[in-house]
Amino acid sequence: MFAAVLGAGSATAAPQHQLSYVNLGDSYSAGSGVVPTAPGTLPDCMQSSANYAHLVAHRFGYRFTDASCGGAQTGDFFAAQYKGLRPQLDAIGPNTDLVTLMIGGNDGMVFAGTVQKCLTAAAEALGRGSPCKDTYGDSIVRELRTVTFPKLVNAMAAVRAKAPNARVAVISYPWIMPSKYEPCPAFPVAAGDVPYTYEIQSTLNDSLRRAAAQTGVTYVDATTPSVGHDSCKPVGTRWIEPILTTEQMVPVHPNALGERKMADITARTLGLSR
Repeated sequence: MFAAVLGAGSATAAPQHQLSYVNLGDSYSAGSGVVPTAPGTLPDCMQSSANYAHLVAHRFGYRFTDASCGGAQTGDFFAAQYKGLRPQLDAIGPNTDLVTLMIGGNDGMVFAGTVQKCLTAAAEALGRGSPCKDTYGDSIVRELRTVTFPKLVNAMAAVRAKAPNARVAVISYPWIMPSKYEPCPAFPVAAGDVPYTYEIQSTLNDSLRRAAAQTGVTYVDATTPSVGHDSCKPVGTRWIEPILTTEQMVPVHPNALGERKMADITARTLGLSR
């Protein structure tokens, strides 16, 4: 269990270590779309000062660095994503105590690409059938298993090597869509493609779980608790915003409630305390 001490101790107390915490990852990790934006960060990263990692760091008084950035792929752990940024791995080192990350959804354009493909297919089919599944079949799932998975293993292994004394945790992605069709006018995917998109996200999260197990990284399951809080649910219940009638500027991403819930899940899973 981690511990950190806030403020100065008594005159006779020995100095205690303040836990060093670094957050890595993509827009789900950065909290893109949740206001306010973290001051001093690159605007293109759309990093929120109310993302789950900021909330965890504030709650427990950790010394905190957030290197997450919207649009990041696993490759951006090793190379600069934008001019003025350093590779995300540069933020960690032997003195890092805790690392959290969310990554993988942008490799192969899994989230944005799948959403766009299935919305376009639904429009062309007038919402009938399963046009996205009929067109793309198992190609997206196959790419996740054969291409994205080894990239996840490589990225997590690199984090473990660069921060050998840190506890490393990967947070899974909360559900975007329900497992079965239900009326969802704010996310107009064809009825038959709702379980198809669910399967794709399930495969991504399973890839994260398996990569974590292979590299000695803690898997934080934010997916199971998000059942019933997908983008088709009303405001105040949903953790993920839909395409239409979104409450924030970045749709298909966690809202403020989702970020708070991921902070709670992360802290509980890791047994964090002051």
